[in-house]
Amino acid sequence: MSESGDVKRDAFIEASRVSRGSQRRAPELDVQGVSLSYPANSNALQDVSLTIPADCVTAVIGPSGCGKSTLLRCFNRMNDTIDGCHYTGSILLDGMDVLSGKTDVTELRRRVGMVFQRPNPFPKSVYDNVAYGPRLGGIRSRRQLDEIVENALRAAALWDEVKDRLDAMAATLSLGQQQRLVIARAIAVEPEVLLLDEPASSLDPISTLRIEELIYELKTDYTIIIVTHNMQQAGRVSDFTAFMNAGKLVEFNTTDRIFTNPVERATEDYITGRVG
Repeated sequence: MSESGDVKRDAFIEASRVSRGSQRRAPELDVQGVSLSYPANSNALQDVSLTIPADCVTAVIGPSGCGKSTLLRCFNRMNDTIDGCHYTGSILLDGMDVLSGKTDVTELRRRVGMVFQRPNPFPKSVYDNVAYGPRLGGIRSRRQLDEIVENALRAAALWDEVKDRLDAMAATLSLGQQQRLVIARAIAVEPEVLLLDEPASSLDPISTLRIEELIYELKTDYTIIIVTHNMQQAGRVSDFTAFMNAGKLVEFNTTDRIFTNPVERATEDYITGRVG
């Protein structure tokens, strides 16, 4: 990334901090020289550095296999499930190095929630899906759980649709409702960061619109990072965009700048469809 791009990006980040009045504090994530390798790919990520601003939506775009999802999975250490995975560099979350061997990964994944491409509700009721995390955290009071479940479902724009069927199995909901239920489940434990990996890729256009509206509403309370192949979606929902290619960060800037006046020719070629 060019020096001028860095300066302008930092200015935009600072301006966004000053202008927002969020009800709860969400952290920024400072990625410093992160590289990642595993036996099948020795250059999955190569010296990636960027600052993910707080209380904003950051989209990560790029061609298939470029490292988008791999980077996303670094933020809550999901790559640890890959045999032979090796990190270098650091990711700072409120001063804590996410990639340190001393990090409590269970606590990290409470603070950094994740939603995958396809809805993955538990084979439980709607209520029990949302209450699952709080119960693991030691909450047993039915009154308290009722409040948490309602608040999370309201935050996920699902309460009015399911309030009379909380005992129904989650699998009876539509795919779009299931995805919003999974988001409700993620935010029920009060994370600070939400990771969304192609959250609308399996949904119909109406459900996709609802997810996008939900993302827009949630960004006042969470730092959100979304991986998407959909350029239009990235343009609609994100404040900042990172373009990746071949495991490297090519460019990071405001979404408006990335889509209208990118610094790098490779970014322009991808945005315009000259390179897929």
